[in-house]
Amino acid sequence: MITSQDELGAWLRLSLTKGVGNDAIRRLLAAFGLPAALFGQSKSALRQVASTRQAQALQQEPEGWQALLDDTWAWLKAPGMLGKEGVQRAIVTWGDSDYPRALLDIPDPPMILYVLGQIAGLESLTASTCIAMVGSRNPTPQGTQNAQAFAQSLSAAGLTVVSGLALGIDGAAHEGALRGAAPEALATIAVVGTGLDRVYPKHHLALAHRIAQQGLILSEYPLGTPPLSANFPKRNRIIAGLSQATLVVEAALKSGSLITANQALDQGKEVLAIPGSIHSTQAKGCHALIKQGAKLVESAQDVLEELRLPDPFKAATLAVANEEAPEDEGLLVHLGFDPVHLNALQARCGLDTASLQTQLMILELNGQVTRLPGGLFQRMARG
Repeated sequence: MITSQDELGAWLRLSLTKGVGNDAIRRLLAAFGLPAALFGQSKSALRQVASTRQAQALQQEPEGWQALLDDTWAWLKAPGMLGKEGVQRAIVTWGDSDYPRALLDIPDPPMILYVLGQIAGLESLTASTCIAMVGSRNPTPQGTQNAQAFAQSLSAAGLTVVSGLALGIDGAAHEGALRGAAPEALATIAVVGTGLDRVYPKHHLALAHRIAQQGLILSEYPLGTPPLSANFPKRNRIIAGLSQATLVVEAALKSGSLITANQALDQGKEVLAIPGSIHSTQAKGCHALIKQGAKLVESAQDVLEELRLPDPFKAATLAVANEEAPEDEGLLVHLGFDPVHLNALQARCGLDTASLQTQLMILELNGQVTRLPGGLFQRMARG
């Protein structure tokens, strides 16, 4: 990882040089070594590897470079995260031994990674220990519950859950991972689309603090980068790249989660999907993936089996499965698992309005039913 201001300055200057992309940077570094040596080359030497325009750009200091260097060095040396002890900062590059090896295998690995959290976890970070979990920013209550439950079980089984800190499924996955992980484990990794001097969305500020305490927050974007819409689909390749597989919990047909799934496939990784109601818009993306060959999973045990990982809960699962489950009774039978309007439910069960509303309220308080917009109700599966 970067340890000197001069080294940081050279990498930042290279990253800010316009018109010089990652492919050209790889050729330049292969020819001249580290960035500090590259900037000492003549224009004619640079033109042996890069275009004339790129060589000219490399010999000029990028606008705003010195100010960004000062801010980034100050950030790197600042203690913790808003005073939180145990939270560390680091910047790693292609040339560092602690750069995540899994990312070097993807088509477009980020040249610089800004890191916040338990940076010792970088040393043992491999794709075989990570699983990506992604999904809708506007999930159903069942989708949120599924994300938390799957993440908690997979984290308890020793996997690090990778997601994007977005609202909805991402946040639920991080929450579940933090609940399930052993105290000394790297619970979860959040790959964000902004600079690490800000948290987006702000609603997840407290969650980000907890992730930094027992995981990592990563970004390829320099400090000061706002939440630009183009950054989020781009960062998805990192989420997929860090992981051996991507689990899609809920997704509409045009969801950004499908971008992550497709990038995982392009990287030769497995894609798994949780099915949902045929009437749910948020399930259609998962169903499309399953039709295209994604593995249908109904439990965390299915995920572990597909990834050929040991299941620490197998004995307990078998014991529970062998117990005789009680039959569902009363209003839950009429609810089913698809959203249903109050009027349709009343037609099914034959209860008067007052009795129906009373029973629904009791089920809702018990966590067995959730109320949806538009006067709809939905039964919640057991966690």
